[in-house]
Amino acid sequence: MSMQRAFHSIYAHGFIRAVVCTPFVRVSDPRFNVERILSLARRASELNAAVALFPELGISAYSNEDLFHQDALLDATEAALSRLVEESESLTPVLLVGAPLRFEGKLFNCAVVIYRGRVLGIVPKSYLPNYREFYEKRQFTSGRAAVSREMRFLNSRVPFGADLIFRALNVEDFSLHVEICEDLWTPIPPSTYAALAGATVLANLSASNITIGKAKYRRDLCASQSGKCIAAYLYSAAGPGESTTDLAWDGYALIYENNELLAEAGRFSAEEQVIAADIDLERLAQDRMRMTSFNDTVTDHRDRVRAIRWVEFEFQVPTGPIGLMRTVERFPYVPINPAERDERCFEAYNIQVHGLMKRLKSSGIERLVIGVSGGLDSTQALIVAAKTMDRLGLPRKNILAYTLPGFATSDVTRRNAHGLMDALGVTAGEIDIKPSCLQMFKDIDHPFARGEEVYDITFENVQAGERTSHLFRLANLHNALVLGTGDLSELALGWCTYGVGDHMSHYNVNASVPKTLIQHLIRWVINSHEFDEKTGAILQSILDTEISPELVPAFLDDREKSVKKAIQSTEETIGPYELQDFNAYYITRYGFRPSKVAFLSHAARSDKQRGPWPDLLPAEKHREYDLPVIKKWLEVFLYRFFKISQFKRSCLPNGPKVGSGGSLSPRSDWRAPSDSEAEVWPEELRRNVPG
Repeated sequence: MSMQRAFHSIYAHGFIRAVVCTPFVRVSDPRFNVERILSLARRASELNAAVALFPELGISAYSNEDLFHQDALLDATEAALSRLVEESESLTPVLLVGAPLRFEGKLFNCAVVIYRGRVLGIVPKSYLPNYREFYEKRQFTSGRAAVSREMRFLNSRVPFGADLIFRALNVEDFSLHVEICEDLWTPIPPSTYAALAGATVLANLSASNITIGKAKYRRDLCASQSGKCIAAYLYSAAGPGESTTDLAWDGYALIYENNELLAEAGRFSAEEQVIAADIDLERLAQDRMRMTSFNDTVTDHRDRVRAIRWVEFEFQVPTGPIGLMRTVERFPYVPINPAERDERCFEAYNIQVHGLMKRLKSSGIERLVIGVSGGLDSTQALIVAAKTMDRLGLPRKNILAYTLPGFATSDVTRRNAHGLMDALGVTAGEIDIKPSCLQMFKDIDHPFARGEEVYDITFENVQAGERTSHLFRLANLHNALVLGTGDLSELALGWCTYGVGDHMSHYNVNASVPKTLIQHLIRWVINSHEFDEKTGAILQSILDTEISPELVPAFLDDREKSVKKAIQSTEETIGPYELQDFNAYYITRYGFRPSKVAFLSHAARSDKQRGPWPDLLPAEKHREYDLPVIKKWLEVFLYRFFKISQFKRSCLPNGPKVGSGGSLSPRSDWRAPSDSEAEVWPEELRRNVPG
């Protein structure tokens, strides 16, 4: 397959497609039921699914009661299964279907695992409910009572037991375990041991009847099991057609991945349903690899885990482009759901405030010094400082805030800085750093001191250094702490002046807050009316101003005498922050290959009309990027992050960790050598991403 075709398939990036089906059933009519199962299995195959799950006892229907002891029904069930196995030869997914099966003179409630004309294994239900409306022990025997570990079925010997994991030899981390309904409701479901042994996809064939409030509890069970087991959890339930003698069924189906709901069916639907979602096996493997407590639990249950049996098969991977059937949020640090976003913003602010409160209390210092540029980061830090003083019962005048204009400071940012300081009621000051910078240029014999328009890195860093030097000496003078303002995005890209520069402070409240989240935090402050309208207008002006370090002056075209380049643009140099924050999240949080990050970024960003946007983000900021642009800026990220910036992250000031995947502190989430080679990342990107 060409690079182009391979890149655009989910199966090239560690995903598999899972489908859960709710077919019509007729009670005691296996011939009808298998045709409905086949119909939905073909739909799953058309979707290029790797696994398709059906409800408990779906071949016979669940509500047969004592009819399960009728040989005619059991014979018809086996005949229907034989047809399903034969027809499965041309179907893409592994099929998981439920049936009552005789074995060892007992009747078991079973899941039959079928793939490409073979029965890979049969899994009996371990825990039979026999309380309230359930009387399963009247008809069935627990799988734990089986003597043999194999059974003869349809002229073949197949593995039998709840201790089976079905592993695709040619698809990394595609390992499937099956349990049945009540098994999940027990304190230690069989799938727990399977997950500890390596199963990543846990499937539950259920016929669970519905009562008021039960749906939420089922969701909670599936979410919790997927989270605790760091696994995908697929759940089916019986739907239209089951007998309603004393019960009713809602046909609910769910797909979870590590506590995240990926797909769910409608409840009480009169129609058959098929839900599908793409499971990120690499994400699960990455999280398990990191989670020491998960692996410690394996050690605690080593004997039980070692006893798990593996059934291996070769999965025929679907070919051609297969687009991602999964929501990839454009802003991974910012939930799309407004309620979740508001909660995230509330938590972020309070984490920052409480971290700063503790630092001030423990140091016995009651004043802060902060440089206010009129940009996003210093705005966020100043708001946090103001809230911190309020919580501590200290006057906001204890915040000594300074604008420090240099050679490229614009009127807009300077005006915004003064307006914000005035609105928040802090002690405001201004120090022109140009004289001290000129002295430095003279001291080091920089061409700018001789009137030459040389705007090199030294020109920029002298200004950044003078600002920081002034702030630290002001802190000495006023017995205060210097509050840092630089954010996570800048640290990831090394976009900060090392040591005596914006890299350094006594405490940095923004150190684990990415630029895109800061933008949404400020939008949230405006929208929630945390401050008066005047302050809100200033904050909006700050949001509308292009991101710039303002260290290089604008220059004029000599012929046209017009502004050729209005300001120094950060994003023209290091890339759009909305792309780079996306890259940082998936590279640092999950350790994904660059090609997979590009695939996800393309899925999220290639079409601005596809999928929802954060409601507070103006329409003019709804941007889309094609694959070559995504690849270009990802390569910039890889070079800056892995090759040239780690030494800055190795000696960061203290600052509170705010979110998952949101810290590059060497004392918290990220420890890396400063002098490692970095070629494996861009090489992987170039090798596997077209364009």
